[in-house]
Amino acid sequence: MALYEVYSHPKLIKYKTSVCSKATLFMLILLVLTYISPLLVAFRSQGFWLKQSTYEEQPTVRFQYEVLLIVLTGSSGSYAAWSTFPSFNSMQGDNLRIPLVLAREEDKNQDGKMDVLHFKLELPLQPTEQVLSVQLILTFSYQLRKMSTFVMQSMGFLQYSSPVPGSKLYVNADLKLQQRQPLNHRGLDTRYNVSVIDGTSPFASAYDLTNIIAAYRDRNVTTALSDFNPVWLAGRAANSPFLIDAVIRYPVEVISYQPGFWEMIKFAWIQYVSILLLFLWVFERIKIFVFQNQVLTTMPVSPVPLGPSFKQHQC
Repeated sequence: MALYEVYSHPKLIKYKTSVCSKATLFMLILLVLTYISPLLVAFRSQGFWLKQSTYEEQPTVRFQYEVLLIVLTGSSGSYAAWSTFPSFNSMQGDNLRIPLVLAREEDKNQDGKMDVLHFKLELPLQPTEQVLSVQLILTFSYQLRKMSTFVMQSMGFLQYSSPVPGSKLYVNADLKLQQRQPLNHRGLDTRYNVSVIDGTSPFASAYDLTNIIAAYRDRNVTTALSDFNPVWLAGRAANSPFLIDAVIRYPVEVISYQPGFWEMIKFAWIQYVSILLLFLWVFERIKIFVFQNQVLTTMPVSPVPLGPSFKQHQC
C-alpha cells in the first residue's frame, strides 16, 4: 500500500556542555551581540530618539480690531496716521486722520474656525497730499489646541512703498506661523499672550514701529504675513480717500513640537525591533552551523521516542 505524508514537525536536538566551556562563552557572546548590536546600529544611524516632530492644525485666529496705520504723504517726510489707541492719536496733532474701517471674518467651511479676514480702510487726505508709503499693523488672537494649548497675541505687519503716488493698495496674504523652537506636546503655554502694542502707555516709544517690531521679533513664536501679493493703484483724485483692501487668510499650519516620553519610546522601539529581527535570523543561522557541524564540542541529545514510530494496519 502506498504511503503519503499527513503531518511533519522538526526534530528537536539539544546540545549540552559544561558551564565553563567554549560553547558557553560562544553563546554568551552571541547573546550580547544579538541584542546590543541592533541598539548600536539604530543609535548610530541617527534619529533614534525623536527629538522633534510635526503635526497639522488650523489655528483658531480672531482679529482683535487693533490697528496702527502710518502713511507717508510726501518726499519731505510728511505723514498721516491713525490707530485704535487714543494715546497714540492724541500725539499726532494735525497728522491725525480718522478713516472709515470695515472688517469682516469669514468661516468658509463652517467648521467653527475663521478662515479669512476681509479688511478695508478709507483714509481721508488733503487734496495736496499724495501717498507714497504704507505701514500697517493688525493684531490677532492666535490659539492652537491639538497637542498643547498655545495662546498668544500676534500681529501682521504690512509695509509697501512706491515712487508713484497711489490711490489704493490691495493685498492678499496668509497669516503664517513662524517658530524658532518647537512647542510642548501638552500643557498650557501663555508666555506670549500679551498685547503686541501697549495701548495703555502714554509714551511715544510704545507706539514706535521700530520698538514694536524689535520686541515682537524677540519672541520664539510669531506670525507674519507671507505669500504677499500687493497691487498698487495710482491716480487718486483730489478729494478721494486712500484705500487699503486686505484679504488675510488663516491657513492650516505644520506645527513643530517636542514629543513626549512615550512617543519617543514608541519611535525608538520600532527602529530597534526592526533591526533586531534581522540580527536574530543571522545569529540563529550561525548557531545552527556551529553546533550541527560540531565546530565547538558539545553533546547532542535527541528526544527518546515514547513508543513505536508507526504501526501497520491491515485494510
